[in-house]
Amino acid sequence: MSTQLPTVRRQNLVGASRAELAVLLAPLDDRPFRSQQIYHWLTRRLAADLDEMTDLPRTLRARLSECGVVSDPETVEVKRAVDGTAKYVLRFDDGAVVEAVAMPMEGRTTLCLSSQAGCAVGCIFCVTGALGAGRNLTGGEIFGQYRRLVRAEGLLGQPINVVFMGMGEPLLNVPNVARAVELLAETVSPRRVTVSTSGIVPGLARLAELPRRPNLAVSLNATTQEQRLALMPAAARWPLADLLAALRAYPLERGRRITIEYVLLQGRNDSLDDARRLPRLLRGLPVKVNLIPFNPDEQFLPGLAAPDDAQINAFAALLADANLNVTVRWSKGREVAAACGQLRGRQQAAGNRQQ
Repeated sequence: MSTQLPTVRRQNLVGASRAELAVLLAPLDDRPFRSQQIYHWLTRRLAADLDEMTDLPRTLRARLSECGVVSDPETVEVKRAVDGTAKYVLRFDDGAVVEAVAMPMEGRTTLCLSSQAGCAVGCIFCVTGALGAGRNLTGGEIFGQYRRLVRAEGLLGQPINVVFMGMGEPLLNVPNVARAVELLAETVSPRRVTVSTSGIVPGLARLAELPRRPNLAVSLNATTQEQRLALMPAAARWPLADLLAALRAYPLERGRRITIEYVLLQGRNDSLDDARRLPRLLRGLPVKVNLIPFNPDEQFLPGLAAPDDAQINAFAALLADANLNVTVRWSKGREVAAACGQLRGRQQAAGNRQQ
């Protein structure tokens, strides 16, 4: 009678800190610089496996492979838009699926990463929220999206921006987002990283405590509490007044501004009265405003539409007249559902929703 030995689960080295790598390596090699070498291979050179770490002795790589592995999310599908935007559907070991996006911009590429597999915030203009909550991603899983996209798009050594504007609410997952920002900092300055939130006030306080803070973007989308509550159910817990107070208290480094994101929805928040109220709400805050015409999805977001171009331009003009720094952000990748609010991840949920 044969006895099957239990399988030893190997630790994924992607996402490990220097200290964690040192603990793992201690029984294998007691020289401290080895953990630093491996950390640099994972975070700077984005090695896909241990065999690429050629300055490590072969015997050490063999022993390390018995307890550790280099594993990034699996690429399930890639869709590429005519403007060059690429949407990646990525799957983790437990079957959780997210989407991440690579957007070519002038002079550099912006990578849009997900922080959760799903989203519980439930903004009415977002497909991810319509599909419901999922789990938090670990810092390594977030960083793994970056590693996967950089290698696939041939971006190693190229100028990159990173935005946490994919699936999920980053400020409901601050510890893991903070770990990902720390890992990214090896190749992407925190000044080139932006975390976007729907307005989770306690999360803002936690983000403010980080020693190296990324840029902050806030999805505001309304000029009254009643209006915001109709668009963003989370406003019931964190009202507009509390959010604005938290933004006024948020520590900004010299020269930085908070980005205010405002998704324009026809007949919901696009009136000229809204355009007049918005500067009054933001008075005294160092901000820039991104107006984002709503990106439609008839399957998951029926009955919603973007204003016409004339209304968008009139709204933007009133903000500019009030001396706000304002940009209309025409989303990239719309035809492959890669634009703001269109990421879905768990595509099978479409059928479940109709049952």
